[in-house]
Amino acid sequence: MKTALTLVFAALLAGSFPVKAVELTFYYPIAVGGPLTKVIDGYARDFEKENPGVKINPIYAGNYDDARIKALAALKAGQPAQISVLYSIDLYELIEQDVIVSWDEVATTADEKAWLKAFYPSLMMNGTYKGKVYGIPFQRSTIVLYWNKSAFKEAGLDPEKAPANWNEMAQMAAKLVKKDASGNVARWGVMVPSTGYPYWMFQAFARQNGHDLMNPEGNRTNYAHPDVIAALQYWRDLGAKHKVMPQGTVEWGTLRQAFTEGKTAMMWHTTGNLTAVKTSASFPFGVAMLPASKQRGSPTGGGNFYLFKKATPEERKASLAFVKWLTAPERAADWSIATGYVAVRPEAYETPKLKEYAQGFPQAVVARDQFKFATAELSTFQTGRVRKLLDDAIQASLTGGKTPAEALKGAQAEAEKLLKAYR
Repeated sequence: MKTALTLVFAALLAGSFPVKAVELTFYYPIAVGGPLTKVIDGYARDFEKENPGVKINPIYAGNYDDARIKALAALKAGQPAQISVLYSIDLYELIEQDVIVSWDEVATTADEKAWLKAFYPSLMMNGTYKGKVYGIPFQRSTIVLYWNKSAFKEAGLDPEKAPANWNEMAQMAAKLVKKDASGNVARWGVMVPSTGYPYWMFQAFARQNGHDLMNPEGNRTNYAHPDVIAALQYWRDLGAKHKVMPQGTVEWGTLRQAFTEGKTAMMWHTTGNLTAVKTSASFPFGVAMLPASKQRGSPTGGGNFYLFKKATPEERKASLAFVKWLTAPERAADWSIATGYVAVRPEAYETPKLKEYAQGFPQAVVARDQFKFATAELSTFQTGRVRKLLDDAIQASLTGGKTPAEALKGAQAEAEKLLKAYR
């Protein structure tokens, strides 16, 4: 009897706890300022405490391109990697390489299926293909306009009013330019970064001027449309004609610091920098939706969680549990407060902590409110090559190497050659 009870007790224990812990390795891009590694490490440890049968191993891999390259190399080399936060626009490439599975294959219960529909629709544009969900929104953003209220007041402008349209931005920026005794510019009116992610910034200009850069199927671009050419002309004119922005290129990586040091009165940048700006700015600042031309507009941006095909059934189940846990309303609210990224589902903005935070810091909800004007980030088949064509065209135009029309018509012709086979 004693032996039998011992065996039964041992069997119960074996059913309750895995013999071997499930280990999940995921690649995570650190592309924006702020102590994100501490936040992610904290989430991993908290999840492990609540789920003692699962071990989480985050690998910090540089920017989004670095993370994709390293994750794919690990898969090819047979190293463990079950999930990764990669570019939302990597979807087509990951599908072409046949390395991911849809979350629909793992989310089988009613609760899990409801979770797949819990995110903002504009954030799902870059994660859904042929009706299946491949990317779960996590580190997501839109582009917003930051402005220095002290500089506005000094220039005789209303410090509580951001430019609502392109004309206003150029006019206000002209008043905000400040020169030193030698005639050198000490403060620019506005800066829009043109390195790092030039296509992303340009997509906002194009959207505001009434046109998107690609079709929803990812097999056609619209680089040479007259509205798109006019959008690039406006961007170039800010520096070359209006003299309110440096001519040539503006560095993505140093722009936040330039803003907080007072070297530009306005900047376009990701909302993912919001908490870092809040921490480092010594002056009052505002955050607004991007100005309109024919309409307002911004692409969404950032990273999604992808599930790799090589994950075992146990690893897939644990991956689903971890990502579902990470995107729960309370945690999504914490993430938004800690980083400035948007909370990826509406319920997060109804939590007491995010409601209270937004009351004292209304800048925190601007990116979310801009969703109604948002579009999917530029993503096509052959994404890397198609995107580089546009990046090169933007650089050639801003530096004066080509006119906007010449640069964009050339990029469109080459993109057409790459994408024709996918139609």
